[in-house]
Amino acid sequence: MTIIFVILAVLFLCALRVPIAVAIGVVGLIGLMLHKGINTIYDCALAIYDGALNFPLLAIPLFILAGALMNTSGISRRLIAFTNAVIGFVRGGLAMVNVVTSMFFAEISGSAVADVAALGSILIPAMKKRGYKPTWAAAVQSSSASLAIIIPPSMPMILYGAMSDTSIVQLFVAGIVPGLIGGLIMLILCYVMAIRYDLPREEAFSLRRLWSAFLDAAWALTLPVIILGGIFSGFVTATEGAGLAVFAALVIGTFIYRELDLRQFYEALNEGIVQTAVVMLLVAASKVLGLYLTEIQLPQKLTMGMLMLTDNKYAVLALLNLLLLCLGMFLHGAAAIILVVPILMPLVHELGIDPVHFGIIVTLNLAIGQQTPPVASVLATSCSIAKTDMLATTRANIPFILVLFVVLVLVTYVPEISLSLVSFFYR
Repeated sequence: MTIIFVILAVLFLCALRVPIAVAIGVVGLIGLMLHKGINTIYDCALAIYDGALNFPLLAIPLFILAGALMNTSGISRRLIAFTNAVIGFVRGGLAMVNVVTSMFFAEISGSAVADVAALGSILIPAMKKRGYKPTWAAAVQSSSASLAIIIPPSMPMILYGAMSDTSIVQLFVAGIVPGLIGGLIMLILCYVMAIRYDLPREEAFSLRRLWSAFLDAAWALTLPVIILGGIFSGFVTATEGAGLAVFAALVIGTFIYRELDLRQFYEALNEGIVQTAVVMLLVAASKVLGLYLTEIQLPQKLTMGMLMLTDNKYAVLALLNLLLLCLGMFLHGAAAIILVVPILMPLVHELGIDPVHFGIIVTLNLAIGQQTPPVASVLATSCSIAKTDMLATTRANIPFILVLFVVLVLVTYVPEISLSLVSFFYR
């Protein structure tokens, strides 16, 4: 019952508009003082300090900064133009452009919110102008942006890897096939709905226009190759790859496209600092809660209780999916990872579930959580850009949420979908 009280206490404080990081820290601190006395506050200080020194987490602010730089240096605009030249001639092509460009952007930024901010401000007005319903335009943008945390690099995967002591590079590789499957199904869905609603085609296909768009976007298209190629080849770590992404975005935006000036650089830095502070405060506070849960041996008790209920790992995975889907509706993805992953990992290991496989399951659950109110951080951002009601947009978004759910079920019960490439390259 302790885990239920802990989660309810955090949710109750969040409902009172207490910041999530503060809520997690307060619950952990009160639990420790009730369990061991007031002197435990010194242990809390050490735990917070230790939590802030996790080296892999350095990749998060760097990827955030890389995404902000790409948004202000014309890279995202060129990616959109190139994708439009490739598939814009298909009926409903602008919706497909949205999905494909999000997949490109995902390979650079690793953040769904950054994806919506960078691409939505361009694509959503364009879709509305071409006759797409505003709610549908917002839904396409929101759900396709969630591919950004499935396709590597992914900030939730980095956070999961740090919390569970799992290889971040292997998590990145494991996300490739599920992300591509999700993107392909979304493209098919866009085409089917375009036929149903008689959505327009864009300009007729032109080799000349395609070649011109390719030349203009050539440097932007090298970014995924540089970042992921460096990481997967073992030439750089995930953290070093994030630094490489920042360096490449700076060089391309400043010296090649010449659209990045000092003011834009300052704004990108400011955005990166704010988002980093939010994540790192969560990580530091989670160490306090983690210390309390370790003291009362909650992970071990949860493992024993779950195994008494059932020792079938597929049944356990179904229960864990249900838990994660519910948490995703009420908590930010980073908070959900920090709150439950340290508790669940002993159970995952006991049942013989591959930690990399489970990491992709967690990530997919969080991708769905980004689309399901009341929190729905990515959906809210998309609705803000499109100026649409969240409830109406959620109704339009249901088919795309179902796509993500189908991918979740496939990955959960067919582990080879996520682990095949990992086994081929690393095992």
